[in-house]
Amino acid sequence: MQGDICDPDRPAHPGIFPAGEAGQSDHQPAELTVDFPVSVVLPAGGTGERTGLQTPKQFCSFLGRPLISYTIQAFERVSWIQSIVVVVAKENVDLMTDIIQRFQHRKVRVVPGGSTRHRSICNGVLALGEQEEGERLPTDRPKVVIIHDAVRPFVEEDFLYKIAIAAKEQGAAGAIRPLVSTVIATTSEGYLDHSLERAKYRASEMPQGFTYDVIYQAYQRCTESDFEFGTECLHLALQYCGTNAKLIEGPPTLWKVTYKRDLAAAESIIKETLSRSACVITGGSAQAVTLADAFQKAAGALDMELDVVPDLMGDNGRYLSKEWNFIQVSVNHSCLSEVESLLMDLEAANRALLHPLVVIWVHLSCSDELSISRKMPEPAAIMDVASSAKLRNILVYAIQLHQSKDTERWERSVLRVAEITSALIRERSPALVGQLLQA
Repeated sequence: MQGDICDPDRPAHPGIFPAGEAGQSDHQPAELTVDFPVSVVLPAGGTGERTGLQTPKQFCSFLGRPLISYTIQAFERVSWIQSIVVVVAKENVDLMTDIIQRFQHRKVRVVPGGSTRHRSICNGVLALGEQEEGERLPTDRPKVVIIHDAVRPFVEEDFLYKIAIAAKEQGAAGAIRPLVSTVIATTSEGYLDHSLERAKYRASEMPQGFTYDVIYQAYQRCTESDFEFGTECLHLALQYCGTNAKLIEGPPTLWKVTYKRDLAAAESIIKETLSRSACVITGGSAQAVTLADAFQKAAGALDMELDVVPDLMGDNGRYLSKEWNFIQVSVNHSCLSEVESLLMDLEAANRALLHPLVVIWVHLSCSDELSISRKMPEPAAIMDVASSAKLRNILVYAIQLHQSKDTERWERSVLRVAEITSALIRERSPALVGQLLQA
């Protein structure tokens, strides 16, 4: 039984997603090392009938990026995975190739699929044993092949490691999850025949891992009926190679995007994951540092992590390679040069390639109210900078904050800025880009 039996209404947050740029990881435990070649096959030939949409779900976009790109990134960030084969319907080969080029995915090949799931996976496995013309691929076939659905983007490295190691040792390994519904058999007339004892059964999930020889031989020996009607790779390994797979209970993050409501859940998880962290740049100003410290306390209540740095020079430049958002604090001056400099650094680091990046400019005025208007740049100037940045997939927002001598009023204002900042980062609304918001 494939994982559709598991409850799609209970999505869980991935512990590590996304991490760093494509092909890189900001969270790679040193102990997770693999000393044998591992490759991945991602079957992505489905038509998405159950979503009720014209676009297959693997190509539906979140934050301007198709779902399958997030899944590819989940594997690219794992350093010990040497190559990825994406199998798509023949009519979608050009589309998939364009996605790979647009989002600069590496280690990825596209091959045409077959008429059924098993035929498509078989094509992917065969491609791993071939050298693509014009490409410098490893001449050795992988020791282990991991098979994973393209519409399960929230897979974590530590679980992939468990699957890869178990597959090498046992010949096959697969993820399982507890059943959340009782499975019954019906008669041809539509009446109850019998039910299964739920405690004895598990839902088969992805990823699954195999030694190359096991999965290759399984497909060489299986029948036309298996190709046409089968869906379970572990069963083929058992039936045709005598390989009894090691079953490993997986985390709830392995859920599959199956129905239309799952698309909304996936987008919500992606947005929330991207909104967890921000870097506050103070420019070294004492007032800005004080404000940033107050931000940290307020943001903690909003379950948001804030790091405070004076600039992005030296070691602080590491934030440019993280999946963080940025808050630039300026005090008592109207020049947008600090924001423009930050935007140049982000563009040079190619940070907005995979999803819209958020930059929030907070203008702190410590002057008297009569001079506030003189200290702020013209709204048109803010809009010009934001409009230009938006073309590069960077969303710029602006917040004006006046420092009050009334302690209680000041604390309320800081909390309000933290709430506005959190909402802007989470929602990434294009409609508010370039707008000057008052706190």
